[in-house]
Amino acid sequence: MSYLIRPIALAGLLAAACFAQDHGSAPAIRGLDLGAIDRASNPCDNFYQYACGTWLKSNPIPPDQARWGRFSELAERNREILHQILERAAANPGSDADHQKIGDYYASCMDEKTIESKGLAPVQPELNRIRAMQGPQDLAAVVGHLHRLGVNVLFNFTSGPDFKESTLEIGQADQGGLGLPEKDYYFRTDAKAEETRKRYVEHLAKVFTMMGSNTEAARHSAESVMKLETALAKVSMDVTSRRNPVAVYHKMKLAEFEALADSFNWSRYFAAIQAPPMESLNVAVPDFFKGAEPLLKSEPLDVWKDYFSVHLVDGQAAFLPKQFDQESFNFYGKFLTGAKEQKTRWKRCVSSVDGDLGFALGKFYVEQTFGAEGKQRTLAMVHQIEAAMERDLNQLTWMTPDTKKRAVEKLHEITNKIGYPDKWRDYSALRIVRGDALGNSLRGTEFEVNRLIQKIGKPVDRTEWEMTPPTVNAYYDPTMNNINFPAGILQPPFFSRDAGDEVNYGAIGAVIGHELTHGFDDEGSQFDGKGNLNDWWTKEDRTAFDQREKCFVDEYSAFQGAGGVHENGKLTLGENTADNGGLRLASMALIADLAGRTLPKQEGLTMEQRFFLAFGQIWCSNETDEVARLYLQTDPHSLPEFRVNGVVSNMPEFQKAFGCKANAAMVRGEAKSCRTW
Repeated sequence: MSYLIRPIALAGLLAAACFAQDHGSAPAIRGLDLGAIDRASNPCDNFYQYACGTWLKSNPIPPDQARWGRFSELAERNREILHQILERAAANPGSDADHQKIGDYYASCMDEKTIESKGLAPVQPELNRIRAMQGPQDLAAVVGHLHRLGVNVLFNFTSGPDFKESTLEIGQADQGGLGLPEKDYYFRTDAKAEETRKRYVEHLAKVFTMMGSNTEAARHSAESVMKLETALAKVSMDVTSRRNPVAVYHKMKLAEFEALADSFNWSRYFAAIQAPPMESLNVAVPDFFKGAEPLLKSEPLDVWKDYFSVHLVDGQAAFLPKQFDQESFNFYGKFLTGAKEQKTRWKRCVSSVDGDLGFALGKFYVEQTFGAEGKQRTLAMVHQIEAAMERDLNQLTWMTPDTKKRAVEKLHEITNKIGYPDKWRDYSALRIVRGDALGNSLRGTEFEVNRLIQKIGKPVDRTEWEMTPPTVNAYYDPTMNNINFPAGILQPPFFSRDAGDEVNYGAIGAVIGHELTHGFDDEGSQFDGKGNLNDWWTKEDRTAFDQREKCFVDEYSAFQGAGGVHENGKLTLGENTADNGGLRLASMALIADLAGRTLPKQEGLTMEQRFFLAFGQIWCSNETDEVARLYLQTDPHSLPEFRVNGVVSNMPEFQKAFGCKANAAMVRGEAKSCRTW
């Protein structure tokens, strides 16, 4: 997936029940959980606590999760629907080709007895290929082959739209090859960071031991891999800098790119990965390839063999004997995220099918849950919010008329994709074999890698989706200039036909507005209506925009989370801009949709209060300290409490709705409140 695609929710927010839960005798408003409200809290002091406080107490994190929230509840409900589809497909695989593929894949994944009996045999041919390397001249072919299998080593190569010619797919070469979440994990000096590096080396050593090395050799291999990854991390770009599309766009002739690391046999690499002929490509981080060149010359061949082998095995741990699977969870699940238990096997197998055959599985999901009616209802709300954004743009006082005109033109060119693709993906070339869990996983990844690689040199297909239909998420793609809402998120708590307009606008309306605003955040605003990286701003307007964005950077950087770690206001800037703009647009659209009407009070809550509660409650979430720290350091989304309180404190509409005094914590006031759109 392109680095520029920003889901509105973290991948870790996936998991369990339905929106309205039973909290005893709490009164009901369709679409809201009044029993979740902490009546002892003052909404003007901490709105997140008020909207979610009782829910937070009543919904502890399940032992197989690191975070548990409203997204998780819906994702878990979706997962159960997929579970039933797959159980039926596994038991009766013969109805059609897609049905058989998903059933055979799932049955193979669930067959732990066969996986255990095979040991490392399914992956041994790949390990033998790595061990057969005779010298540096063999590196390129092995890396190319591993990349086809999705193994994260040395760097990344895929396809993507040319930032400045967005109708054309080109090759994309980028940094990669790290086992820890991002580069700064290799260099931070606090106690937690040092412990993480220590635990990572121990994890690698355990994997080497399970692969057959003795204790001393395993420790030596692990330390060598850590040293190599640290060197790669040193020449990598940090996650915050990568948010600037200009910083990761360097179109080069193929020969220019190959000269950055000329000891690497690029012709053998491109032959191994089966890339089409290309004259040029985008090199996201040229300094990474320059910095990797000395390593290609200096690192012993045995270190490369160890590095390739451990990443191959660790990446396929779920399809290897239990000791590999459990060890992978112990580090990446238990230590890094704080989850106490591994998810039950069927849940993980459902996720694997969704990962490798997601549009085949998604077709059956859509038939059960969504359909054409749901698409039309959602599209109507999208049009209302787009109209609100046009009014907002035309009313701006800080933007000059020429730039304002260009902004409206871009808004009109945004494409809306709702629910599921018009054309389903063809998996006929993907071979799935019942009883071959690891082979299915490798072939599934190779199918997807090849699908992406073969796009190079061809026109961009703007009808394709990055997310599968059951996904509880949404995204805006700046190179396509489109907003995408999978069927998986177009359900309660985000949208319900039974809920009042104010509730739907506060929930899914805020999500729609969020994605629209991404087209005009610090990243999206650098792309024009055609999806090209193109400066369509006057210097005066860009300066005014940057000043407003800095307000968000400062506001969110002040929020402090687990272990004293602060939000990174620069890393989260795009999402914070979208959160703030999204709820404001939803509010404007609601008012326009009601055409001057004010809905009566329900259970003592005004229409406006219900609107804000609907927004606040979609973010109710408990998380472990470990995963909170991980997200604070790596994720472009702020933590849920900060997403809610950061937004409402900037809105005078919220202050008015709840009668907050000027000095209340949830009122930043005219002098300090942040607003771009």
